[in-house]
Amino acid sequence: MHIIKQFFKTTRFLLAGMVAVSSLARAHEGHEQMMQMDTSHMNHAQHQAKTETSKSLPQGNQSAHDHLHEHGGQIYQATTLENAWTLDERGQGLASTELNTWVGTDENKVFIKAHVEKAESEKNQTAAMVLYSRNITDFWDLQTGVAYQFQPEQSLDQNQWDAVFGIHGLAPYFFETEAYIYAGSEQRWQFSLESSRDLLLTQKWIAQAYLKTDIVLSDHSKYARHSGLAKLQTGVQLRYEINKKVMPFIDVAYLYDKGKMRTAWQSASNSENGGIYGIGLMLKF
Repeated sequence: MHIIKQFFKTTRFLLAGMVAVSSLARAHEGHEQMMQMDTSHMNHAQHQAKTETSKSLPQGNQSAHDHLHEHGGQIYQATTLENAWTLDERGQGLASTELNTWVGTDENKVFIKAHVEKAESEKNQTAAMVLYSRNITDFWDLQTGVAYQFQPEQSLDQNQWDAVFGIHGLAPYFFETEAYIYAGSEQRWQFSLESSRDLLLTQKWIAQAYLKTDIVLSDHSKYARHSGLAKLQTGVQLRYEINKKVMPFIDVAYLYDKGKMRTAWQSASNSENGGIYGIGLMLKF
């Protein structure tokens, strides 16, 4: 009897243990199923978010859109307006206004340039250009367009039109450079070069060394100048940046201008050779 009782007691103990183990196993399975459901739900939500994002742009255009946004797809605009008043060594005054504006992307731009000057006892001299600019390397743009000049000293054909092509960019040692060839009627060819470099003296004071020159290559018109150097101006402009938009300056330079001879079709213009001094105001916006 004692053996039988011990047998039943051991059997109940084993059955109770098996039931406990079974309950723990079922609880563990339920916990794993819940974790799988949560993981599946989370992955589905992420997938849905990615799908909605990808649907916002047509397939194949998303990467192109990102590239354009990050690398030159935006449209920019900048305008510089410069007014100056100068005196030469004879005390003759000259007032000038120069406008330079452009709009476009990093690769394609449209430039508009205009220059008006009025010397004492003389008529206004006016010039303007419209150029299409295409970026060809990291630091250079190729430009082409049309140029207009009003020549008040000429009795006929005062409105002069030229085709223009040239380059604009940053030369070695940070010289901002513009070089153009002008092609007009009656085999009129002219070359112009402008180059400048900013020298930072302080955070507010900037000295700009510059060179401007015009060279007549060929001219068979009745208003012809002799071929060769027609005009040269080189000097230093010292400006003070009140802010990035308003900058007064002073200018000290050397000027050579061959002028024009009097003929049956045009009045003479004075030849200049010497120093000039001026003040001005530059606006950028």
